[in-house]
Amino acid sequence: MNRVFVAYTKTVTLLALLGGILVGIGYFIGGVTGIGGLTLASWFFILALILNLIIYFISDKLVLISTGARIVSETEAPRLHRIVEKLAIKANIPKPKVAIVNSPQPNAFATGRGPGHAVVAATTGLLTLMNEDEIEAVMGHEIGHVVNRDVLIATIAAAVATAITYLAYIALFIAFRGRNGANAALGLAIFLLAPITATIIQLAISRTREYLADYTSAVLTGKPQALISALRKIENAILRGYELNAPQITASLWISNPFRKEISGESIAEWFSTHPPVSKRIEKLKEIAKEMGIYIY
Repeated sequence: MNRVFVAYTKTVTLLALLGGILVGIGYFIGGVTGIGGLTLASWFFILALILNLIIYFISDKLVLISTGARIVSETEAPRLHRIVEKLAIKANIPKPKVAIVNSPQPNAFATGRGPGHAVVAATTGLLTLMNEDEIEAVMGHEIGHVVNRDVLIATIAAAVATAITYLAYIALFIAFRGRNGANAALGLAIFLLAPITATIIQLAISRTREYLADYTSAVLTGKPQALISALRKIENAILRGYELNAPQITASLWISNPFRKEISGESIAEWFSTHPPVSKRIEKLKEIAKEMGIYIY
């Protein structure tokens, strides 16, 4: 089955599950209405959506400021510009702006509203430690996020998850105002479980998009083995203590979580991770390589 179809089906299913939780809490809150006769559930979703859309439209500026990334010209970084332009042509999108983060940790990210409004960035550590094929593979992953409009998908997921968290507090308040013990218990369960469940689903969406960006890189470059090599180098550098001076809230942006201090295996901890384990990403890339006629052992 087509990997892109599978990734989008999983994403839509997870978003639908988030929406179902939101609707469920709204049904529990029931007839409580706000301004204009809309339910509180509707108003909180609208508010969360507006706030996240504002962030969405200025995301590139916020990310560049928070990470210390600097837009560079072709004369300042000719190799990186050449690689990004080559990939943009293959992906049939306008060439994104190119930025560099002064950091010894090899890493990279993409931001912006989508094709035509995108920025891809690499750290100085990435440009120093990687060969050209590996840089191309990493940039292919970031171009993948642009092509797949992952910032938009993350914004929608964040809006729904935020609304669920707001409504969980309202559900608890309403439940304990009444005298129905069953409603009070249900309200408490919603308060305790709904935000956690929403977070787990939101992070599952993030991991799904990382796998899809890996696949996009393999298709664009034709070099899945280069991305495997790059991911291993990045992982080793992070575990060896190469630091990145950026807020932890930016963890989901990078090709690999820059703030981990140990390898996360197949455990409950993985549910709360923005990225799949590198070992799993490599296994999937090996499968993709095999489909392309490239055998990696």
